This record gives sequence, C-alpha cells and structure tokens, in this order.
Amino acid sequence: MLSELWNKISCSVTCASKYLYGVIRTGDGTWKARVLRIGLVLLIALIPLVLAVSITWGVFQWRAAKFDLAEIAAMNERTWVLDRDGNRLGHVSGHGENRQKVPLTHVSPFFIKALLAREDNRFYKHHGVDWIGVARAAVRNINEGEIVQGASTLTMQLVRNTYGGREQSYERKLLEAALAKRLERNFTKDEILEAYVNRIYFGSGLYGIERAAQGYFMKPASELTLGESALLAGIIRAPSAMNPFRESELAYDQQNQVLERMVSLGVLEKDLAEEAKKQRLFLRPGDKRMATLDYVLESVHEELNRFLPQEMIVRGGLKIYTTIDSKLQEQANRILDEKLTEVESRKGFPHPSRAQDTSNERTAWTDYVQGSLVVLENKTGDILAMVGGRDYGDSPFNRAIKGRRQLGSTFKPFIYAAAFARGAQPGMLISDGPIAMPGGNGKPWRPQNSDGKYGGYFPMATGLIRSRNTMTIRVGNSAGIENVIAVTEAVRLPASPPPYSPVAYLGTFDSSPLKAAGAYSTLANRGVYRSPRFIRKIETVDGTLLYQDRIRETQAIPVAAAWTTSEVLREVMLSGTGASATRLGYQSPAHGKTGTTNDYKDAWFCGYTDKITCAVWVGMDRPQTIMYKGYGSTLALPVWVEVMKAAGENGYPAEPLRPPEGYRAIRICKDCGLIASGSTSRSYAFTLPPEMMPLNTCMGRHIYSNPGFNPNYNTTSTIRRDPTESVREAVRSVTRPLRRLGRKLFGR
Repeated sequence: MLSELWNKISCSVTCASKYLYGVIRTGDGTWKARVLRIGLVLLIALIPLVLAVSITWGVFQWRAAKFDLAEIAAMNERTWVLDRDGNRLGHVSGHGENRQKVPLTHVSPFFIKALLAREDNRFYKHHGVDWIGVARAAVRNINEGEIVQGASTLTMQLVRNTYGGREQSYERKLLEAALAKRLERNFTKDEILEAYVNRIYFGSGLYGIERAAQGYFMKPASELTLGESALLAGIIRAPSAMNPFRESELAYDQQNQVLERMVSLGVLEKDLAEEAKKQRLFLRPGDKRMATLDYVLESVHEELNRFLPQEMIVRGGLKIYTTIDSKLQEQANRILDEKLTEVESRKGFPHPSRAQDTSNERTAWTDYVQGSLVVLENKTGDILAMVGGRDYGDSPFNRAIKGRRQLGSTFKPFIYAAAFARGAQPGMLISDGPIAMPGGNGKPWRPQNSDGKYGGYFPMATGLIRSRNTMTIRVGNSAGIENVIAVTEAVRLPASPPPYSPVAYLGTFDSSPLKAAGAYSTLANRGVYRSPRFIRKIETVDGTLLYQDRIRETQAIPVAAAWTTSEVLREVMLSGTGASATRLGYQSPAHGKTGTTNDYKDAWFCGYTDKITCAVWVGMDRPQTIMYKGYGSTLALPVWVEVMKAAGENGYPAEPLRPPEGYRAIRICKDCGLIASGSTSRSYAFTLPPEMMPLNTCMGRHIYSNPGFNPNYNTTSTIRRDPTESVREAVRSVTRPLRRLGRKLFGR
C-alpha cells in the first residue's frame, strides 16, 4: 500500500515539473508574470504532495492506534523459585526473562546521565521524534547511499523493544515514529524512561538495569558508580559483541566513549571522567555467573504445567514457593555423593568411580554408581529434600521421581500391615521352613531366604524384623493377595502394576524413592496417607495469588494395623536389619526397613521418625550387581543415617511416636510371641491396641506350634491363642512318631 502511494506522489511531482517547465518557456516574457506563474504551479504541485504526506502519516497513526499500550509496562520477568522460608533457590530455566523491574528512583543518577548522553541527549526536549536527529541521519544516509544511521530516540527504541521489528526500512521507521508520538501523548517522560531501563537487554541473559547491575557487579542499580554506569550504558547497542565477561577491552572502550560524550555535552566534569576511567571495576567472578541448575529447579519447571496455563508460564514473572528446606537439601546433596564416593573406594569395587568418568557429555544414565533420596515431612507431605542423582551436570535424569526400580524387602512392611488389618497378631507363630508354590511353566516356585537358611516357628513380627522371605510369603498368603495389593495401592506405592501373585511379596515390582517415602510416611501417620507435595503456592511478582496447595490425605491403612507395623519396624532398627544404624551413630528413635533385590542390583533403606520420612535408593543406572553383598544395610542405610542426623540438627529432632489412646506397652517374648514373664529369655517392648494383646504369658518352654493359624487361608478376625491346645499339639508332635514305631514293632 505504501509503495503504491509513493508511486502516485512521484507521478504527480513529475507531471507538475513538466508543466512548470513548459510554462516558464512559453510565458509573456515579463519576470513578474513568470514568477507568478511559477509560484502558482509550485502551489498546485505541492498540494498533492502535502496531501500524500498527510494521508501517509494518517495511515501510520491509524496503524499505531491498534497497538496495546499496556504492553509497555507488561514485561516478561524471571520466574523465581523459593524455599519453604522464602529464600531464593534459583529460577525456572526458559520461563520469562531474567529481569527485575524497579522504579526510576531506584536507579543510580550516574546511569541515567550516561544513558541519555549515549542514546538520546535531547530526550527531555523532543516529543518522541527528534527532527534534528532525523535530518542529521538523512544527510549521512544519502551520502552513503544506504541506511547506515538511524535517528531513533529512546522512545522509539522502547517501541521497537516492546513491539518487535528489527528490519531496516522506511516503513518500519515511520511506524516507530507514529508509535513514539502516541507514547509521548500517553506517558510522562519519566514513565517512558523507567520502562526503557527496565526492558533493555544488557547481554549475558540480563534484562533491565537492576539485573544488569546484579549480574555484572553484584549490587543493586541504585548503587552503580559512575564508571559502572558508563560501561553499562556503552554496551546497550551491542550487548553480545561488547559483553564485559568476554570482551572486556571493547566494553571498557565503550565506557571511555560514554564518559567523553558526557564531558562534551557538559553533564560531567572532565576530572571526574578521568577518575572514572582509572577506576577498577570488579565484575562478578566466573564461578558465580551462571545460575546453578539442579533436580529441584528442573522438577519445578516440569510441575508448573499442572497448575498454570502455558501462556502465563512463558511470560514468567512468578514467585513459586516450594516445600524445600534449602539447608537440608544442600546437605543431602553432599551426603549422597560423599557416601557413594566411599563405596567406590572400597577394595574390589567392580565399577568405575565418578572421579574416573571423563566424559563431558550429559546423558540420562551414568556408568558409575548412582543414588537418590527423598525426605518428607510427615504431618504435611511436604518434600523437604529431593536428590535425583549425584550430579545434575552429569545426568539430568531425576531418579528420585522418575526412577523405577524393584523394591525388594522394602515392600514387606505393607504385607504385614495387610495381615494386621485382617486380624493377625504380631505374636502369632509362623513357619520359617522351606516353601513351594505353583510357578510358571508348571514348575514349583521355591523362594529362599537371603542367607539360604531356614528355621522353625517364630512370632510373626520376627519375619519382618529379620526380613525372612518364607515367613513373609506365608503372612501374605494369610492376608490374601487381593488385600495386600489393596494396601499397596492405597499408599500409592507401585510405579508399575504389581504382579497378582505371591511373587509380589518379595517386592518384584517397580517404585521410586518418592513413592516409597510417601508410603512409609503413611505408617508414621497412623495409616493416613498424605500426598507428597512440592509446590505450596504460586504468586505474581506483585503478590497476586495464582495457586494455593492444600494437604490431601486419606485413611489408607487402619490405625491399629499401621501402628502395629510401626512397632515392628522400631524393633527392626534395634535388633533387625536396620540395627547397624546405631553403630553408624544414629541414636534417635526411628522405624525403618532395608531392601535388597536379586544379585544386589538395588539397595534400599526407607525409614522415619515422628517428624520426617526418608527413602534412599542406591544402584547402577543399567541394572546390574552393585557389588558383592551390596545390601541395603551396607549401601543405602549409611546415607539415610547421615541425612537423618542432619535433619535432626536442622529443626526436625526425633521423638518417640505417641501411641493412640488406649494402647498399652508390654514386653513380648521373641521366641513364642506371648507376654514376657520371668521365664522369658529374650523379649522386646511392644505397644498394642487392646484387641491385639496376647491372651497368655510365656512359660519359658518356647514350643513352636501354630495354634489356630493356617498360612494358606485368609484370616478375617483376630485369632486368639489357646495354651492348652498348644501343649496338646506339642505332646502329639513328640508321641506321634513313637506310636508309629510301636505299630511297626508290635503291630499296634
């Protein structure tokens, strides 16, 4: 449209010129008549020209009126991630721009003077378009034969940076001019200048004067010195080419030019300029220039889509309040790597260490031993710490959330919880003998205990305390696979559907540390499952609430079953597979369970106190043997111990779990499961609800019978003990072979 209009103007001027030439040559000869005729013709010729210019300007004003002036103040800002106390953890990569808006009064006067001297010294005199500058630029462009110099004012630059458009053309310049005039009519000079200094790009991913001051000089914009201000003003035209971090000589050369320009304009005394040139500027050190990416910030990046529309996320300018305890998070990161470094240093460790990994490529999997952990606050479900691997720089794959590895014995507490919920008692006697069950391809399935040994009858709790596979399978069969799976799903433990067969009792399905922590936290909460949460609330930079999370909870396990399971897990830490925690220096009351999968491919430890739960996984990214005898107690438990000790020092001291009202503490015989007496040789303290109290007292005989409990059938109510039946069964077990021998010898 514009080219057609100018073609018409050109034709009109050409025709007028030809007519004027004819009039001059054919006049009546008097100079007055000729001047009159020339003036008349010029007037007639200028009318279409003026009309064309007016129409053109009107068209651009009409186009400029369509732009939304609210965009001037609507700048994309960085989305900041905060910890549970409101301290900054970092920013969300790729969301918004690294900008922090500040009022003009919070900007150093030195920078304002340097900026105006460099970019637009007549800013407060023109009305958006500097016609003197336009004339000067036009002369130079005509001499050069191309557009080599613009006449953009700060207002026009603000238009360009707000609405886009970088092509060098007269049409773009006219539109900028029209928009600049509109801005000047609707905003004050200071408002325009404030928008400019907050929007402009300074290189190194820094937008706006506040982030530029912090990014380059580690100070707010209000504290910029004369030399620092001149340097920042000097790099605006080419922030990448003149980046002070990479091209310091070019940046300092621009600083000198700005200072000299300020002197020539009379806004700065020469001696002050010379002093500023000699001043040494302290740039941000190299190790503090890049924002540190980690598993927490990456997880926030991925979680945002659940809560906000995409356009709001892209614009940025948000404050995301997480549940992370930044101090505990930092310690957990360090502890995991330190403990696994110790593992790598053990004699005969079969894999390369992290220190030996010389690859500079970031991959999902590494060839050195990995680990991950999650720490939850029991009463809220808040994720206090989350470590997705040893080094985000080596591997960005978040094993704490996305990892899917077999649980092994870590799953066993939920089998026992299902049995307790069906009426079983922790003191009921269960066989630890060999077991054979129908398996695939018509072959029997013969699960073994980890030590390859078997025993007689033991109290049901012993099966969990000592992590006995054959006892656990019998307990699971008693509870019923459907009930075990129901408990498993109620605590959201599986990452993949567990097999609907007894093989599931050995933890042969996948889960993640996050899911494991959530499930174990349910036991700490008397059977209440609280969904782990990571983001508490989201606000805009001005404090407008966009999202507020709430605690989501359900009663997943009956209170009595959850409490009884917790009591057994307390004994695990005292005399079972978790007892080495005391040797490692952990003295506080706790409950937990180890887990080790076949061929030592996965090592787990999940445990909790009254306040927090921590789940730790150790293994190779490509499932393989970590090391010979790489049990959960030797690989994962040491990490757990150090993290829990750090948590205790950071405001989460462990105290004994308080039993529900009406529960009573007793001592139970470790051998027969009855109430301990003076005849008992080994016992442990246990707190039980009234309906699960043993009815009888240990007599010191420790007869391993199984009165009233068939491990091949479900129990639907609490099974009580009959001591007389127990004695009769014991006598029969002794006299039965004697009677058989008598029949063979005497025929009776």
